[in-house]
Amino acid sequence: MTTSSVLARDIMISGRSVITITPDQDVFEVINLLVRNKISGAPVVDKSGKYLGIFSERSCISLMLDAAQRGTPTNRIEPFIDTEAITITPDTDLWTIAQILMNTAYRRLPVIKQGKVIGLVSRRDVLKAANKLLDPQKPHESGILYVSAIREKSEAPVA
Repeated sequence: MTTSSVLARDIMISGRSVITITPDQDVFEVINLLVRNKISGAPVVDKSGKYLGIFSERSCISLMLDAAQRGTPTNRIEPFIDTEAITITPDTDLWTIAQILMNTAYRRLPVIKQGKVIGLVSRRDVLKAANKLLDPQKPHESGILYVSAIREKSEAPVA
Protein backbone atom coordinates (compact mmCIF):
# COMPACT_ATOMS: atom_id res chain seq x y z
CA MET A 1 0.00 0.00 0.00
CA THR A 2 1.34 3.39 -0.94
CA THR A 3 0.74 6.69 0.80
CA SER A 4 -1.27 7.99 -2.13
CA SER A 5 -3.65 5.03 -1.84
CA VAL A 6 -4.67 5.96 1.73
CA LEU A 7 -7.65 8.27 1.44
CA ALA A 8 -9.82 10.21 3.86
CA ARG A 9 -12.55 7.57 3.45
CA ASP A 10 -10.11 4.97 4.83
CA ILE A 11 -9.21 6.82 8.03
CA MET A 12 -12.18 9.06 8.84
CA ILE A 13 -14.53 8.76 11.76
CA SER A 14 -18.00 8.39 10.28
CA GLY A 15 -21.63 7.68 11.03
CA ARG A 16 -23.02 8.29 14.48
CA SER A 17 -19.53 8.89 15.84
CA VAL A 18 -19.49 12.32 14.17
CA ILE A 19 -21.00 14.86 16.54
CA THR A 20 -22.65 17.75 14.72
CA ILE A 21 -24.34 20.89 15.99
CA THR A 22 -26.87 23.33 14.58
CA PRO A 23 -26.51 27.12 14.21
CA ASP A 24 -29.38 27.86 16.57
CA GLN A 25 -27.84 26.02 19.53
CA ASP A 26 -26.97 27.87 22.72
CA VAL A 27 -23.24 28.48 23.24
CA PHE A 28 -23.30 26.99 26.75
CA GLU A 29 -25.04 23.87 25.46
CA VAL A 30 -22.34 23.52 22.77
CA ILE A 31 -19.49 24.14 25.24
CA ASN A 32 -20.95 21.42 27.46
CA LEU A 33 -21.17 19.09 24.44
CA LEU A 34 -17.54 19.74 23.47
CA VAL A 35 -16.25 19.26 27.02
CA ARG A 36 -18.39 16.19 27.72
CA ASN A 37 -17.24 14.48 24.51
CA LYS A 38 -13.60 15.63 24.84
CA ILE A 39 -13.59 17.19 21.38
CA SER A 40 -12.24 20.56 20.29
CA GLY A 41 -14.95 21.40 17.79
CA ALA A 42 -17.74 20.08 15.63
CA PRO A 43 -19.23 20.61 12.19
CA VAL A 44 -22.30 22.81 12.04
CA VAL A 45 -25.17 21.57 9.86
CA ASP A 46 -28.62 22.90 9.03
CA LYS A 47 -31.85 20.95 9.58
CA SER A 48 -31.42 19.09 6.29
CA GLY A 49 -27.85 18.08 7.22
CA LYS A 50 -26.11 20.54 4.87
CA TYR A 51 -22.63 21.53 6.06
CA LEU A 52 -22.38 25.20 7.16
CA GLY A 53 -19.00 25.41 8.88
CA ILE A 54 -17.14 24.59 12.09
CA PHE A 55 -17.71 25.73 15.65
CA SER A 56 -14.63 25.11 17.80
CA GLU A 57 -13.03 25.97 21.10
CA ARG A 58 -11.54 28.95 19.28
CA SER A 59 -15.07 30.02 18.25
CA CYS A 60 -16.21 29.68 21.88
CA ILE A 61 -13.39 31.89 23.10
CA SER A 62 -14.15 34.45 20.40
CA LEU A 63 -17.79 34.52 21.45
CA MET A 64 -16.92 34.90 25.14
CA LEU A 65 -14.45 37.73 24.44
CA ASP A 66 -17.02 39.47 22.27
CA ALA A 67 -19.62 39.14 25.03
CA ALA A 68 -17.22 40.50 27.66
CA GLN A 69 -16.14 43.46 25.54
CA ARG A 70 -19.33 44.45 23.76
CA GLY A 71 -22.19 42.44 25.16
CA THR A 72 -23.08 39.96 22.43
CA PRO A 73 -26.81 40.26 21.66
CA THR A 74 -27.27 36.49 21.34
CA ASN A 75 -26.15 33.30 22.98
CA ARG A 76 -26.63 31.41 19.69
CA ILE A 77 -23.50 30.15 17.98
CA GLU A 78 -24.53 31.17 14.46
CA PRO A 79 -22.56 34.45 14.22
CA PHE A 80 -19.38 32.68 15.37
CA ILE A 81 -19.34 29.71 12.99
CA ASP A 82 -16.19 29.44 10.88
CA THR A 83 -17.84 29.25 7.46
CA GLU A 84 -14.46 29.42 5.70
CA ALA A 85 -13.07 26.31 7.41
CA ILE A 86 -11.16 23.97 5.13
CA THR A 87 -12.93 20.74 4.21
CA ILE A 88 -11.83 17.64 2.37
CA THR A 89 -13.51 15.01 0.20
CA PRO A 90 -13.53 11.26 0.77
CA ASP A 91 -10.87 10.98 -1.97
CA THR A 92 -8.34 13.37 -0.39
CA ASP A 93 -5.07 11.50 0.11
CA LEU A 94 -3.26 11.08 3.42
CA TRP A 95 -0.34 13.41 2.65
CA THR A 96 -2.62 16.22 1.47
CA ILE A 97 -4.55 15.91 4.73
CA ALA A 98 -1.27 15.91 6.69
CA GLN A 99 -0.11 19.05 4.85
CA ILE A 100 -3.35 20.87 5.62
CA LEU A 101 -3.20 19.93 9.30
CA MET A 102 0.46 20.93 9.48
CA ASN A 103 0.00 24.31 7.78
CA THR A 104 -3.18 25.41 9.57
CA ALA A 105 -4.46 25.61 13.13
CA TYR A 106 -7.18 23.03 12.39
CA ARG A 107 -7.28 19.91 14.54
CA ARG A 108 -9.89 18.14 12.46
CA LEU A 109 -11.20 18.33 8.91
CA PRO A 110 -14.79 17.62 7.92
CA VAL A 111 -15.16 15.15 5.07
CA ILE A 112 -17.86 16.49 2.75
CA LYS A 113 -19.79 14.66 0.03
CA GLN A 114 -22.59 16.37 -1.88
CA GLY A 115 -22.71 19.19 0.69
CA LYS A 116 -23.11 16.91 3.71
CA VAL A 117 -20.73 15.81 6.45
CA ILE A 118 -19.95 12.13 6.05
CA GLY A 119 -16.98 12.02 8.40
CA LEU A 120 -14.12 13.76 10.18
CA VAL A 121 -10.37 13.26 9.99
CA SER A 122 -8.38 14.41 13.01
CA ARG A 123 -4.67 14.87 13.52
CA ARG A 124 -4.66 11.64 15.51
CA ASP A 125 -6.34 9.75 12.64
CA VAL A 126 -3.51 10.92 10.34
CA LEU A 127 -0.85 9.84 12.85
CA LYS A 128 -2.43 6.39 13.24
CA ALA A 129 -2.61 5.88 9.48
CA ALA A 130 0.95 7.11 8.88
CA ASN A 131 2.30 4.94 11.69
CA LYS A 132 0.57 1.88 10.29
CA LEU A 133 1.63 2.66 6.73
CA LEU A 134 5.26 3.51 7.37
CA ASP A 135 5.78 0.59 9.79
CA PRO A 136 8.53 2.37 11.72
CA GLN A 137 11.62 0.37 12.59
CA LYS A 138 14.01 0.93 15.46
CA PRO A 139 16.50 3.61 14.41
CA HIS A 140 19.91 2.43 13.28
CA GLU A 141 23.10 3.73 14.86
CA SER A 142 22.81 7.12 13.19
CA GLY A 143 19.29 7.74 14.48
CA ILE A 144 18.40 9.53 11.24
CA LEU A 145 14.80 9.11 10.14
CA TYR A 146 14.41 8.57 6.42
CA VAL A 147 10.92 8.31 4.96
CA SER A 148 11.07 7.85 1.21
CA ALA A 149 7.30 8.17 0.79
CA ILE A 150 7.32 11.87 1.71
CA ARG A 151 7.18 14.19 -1.30
CA GLU A 152 9.68 16.91 -2.05
CA LYS A 153 8.62 20.22 -0.56
CA SER A 154 8.12 21.64 -4.06
CA GLU A 155 5.57 18.86 -4.71
CA ALA A 156 3.56 19.58 -1.57
CA PRO A 157 -0.19 19.56 -2.31
CA VAL A 158 -0.78 22.53 0.00
CA ALA A 159 1.47 25.58 0.18
